[in-house]
Amino acid sequence: MPLKDQIPFGISLPHRSPEPIDMSVVRRVAQRADALGFRDLWVTENTLDHVFCFDPIVVLTYAAAVTTSIRLGVAVIVLPVHHPAHIAHKIATLDYASNGRALLGMGLGRDHHYAQFQIPRERRVRRFLEGVELIKALWTQPQVNYRGSIFQLEGGTMAPKPVQKPHPPIWLGGGHPNALRRAATIADGWIGSGGSSNAEFARCVPIMRQNLEQAGRDPKAFPISKRVFLSVHERADVARAELQHWFTTVYQNPNGADASGVHGTPEQLRERLEELIALGADHLLLNPVCRHAEQLEALAAVVGLK
Repeated sequence: MPLKDQIPFGISLPHRSPEPIDMSVVRRVAQRADALGFRDLWVTENTLDHVFCFDPIVVLTYAAAVTTSIRLGVAVIVLPVHHPAHIAHKIATLDYASNGRALLGMGLGRDHHYAQFQIPRERRVRRFLEGVELIKALWTQPQVNYRGSIFQLEGGTMAPKPVQKPHPPIWLGGGHPNALRRAATIADGWIGSGGSSNAEFARCVPIMRQNLEQAGRDPKAFPISKRVFLSVHERADVARAELQHWFTTVYQNPNGADASGVHGTPEQLRERLEELIALGADHLLLNPVCRHAEQLEALAAVVGLK
């Protein structure tokens, strides 16, 4: 059975790289992924980065303008370093401009994000939870009166509202047990990070499903995804070298190529993706790290979209 008939596949838009990215490649990948039938296009948020990286909402808006049906997601925005009203407005506008194709992934981020943006690390979970509540309220209510311990808003109004009802899907990231519990109660999906190991993903999936059942939610109706940094090439050694270079430069973790990434020939890649599906992924975000247009075509063949 083709992999595409087992689960939906997303694809990363070229956006984070040791080298500058040509906008013609961004456009080509976006339009071709749309035509091939990939479910969604994804980017990350890495504002103060040591490598080239686009702003997620700006580049997704560009992608929205040159595509027709593919969904548009960011995984993940580090919500506590933003005011939630700004995120609500940006994603609502993206959803409106794309006629209902936006997806919002959010997470707590890491310690250095708080230092970079002078946001107190204390009470970061409360800040996150209130932020999610305020975003949902601004998306769904004509006038918002919100009285949290961190955020307050009296008579707040926002337009446009999102096209998707009740609101664009919210996916949470993070592999900590508390993050998995939060996702099961307040989110519409969960995504394992590309930097986390495949072994970590295998540990998280059954916990996520148990949390969903305890929350009275149907695990089959809740997307469980994994970002997969990868390289596919007819020569397995070339694929591994490309991925290791990327992990070394971007993540400063050369071991990540084997622990977290997937590399090899098309046949080897299919086997690895089947393993992730067997572990419980019902959506995979394929993230080539170089040769984006070329690898898009190879991956479409691997999963059965061409």
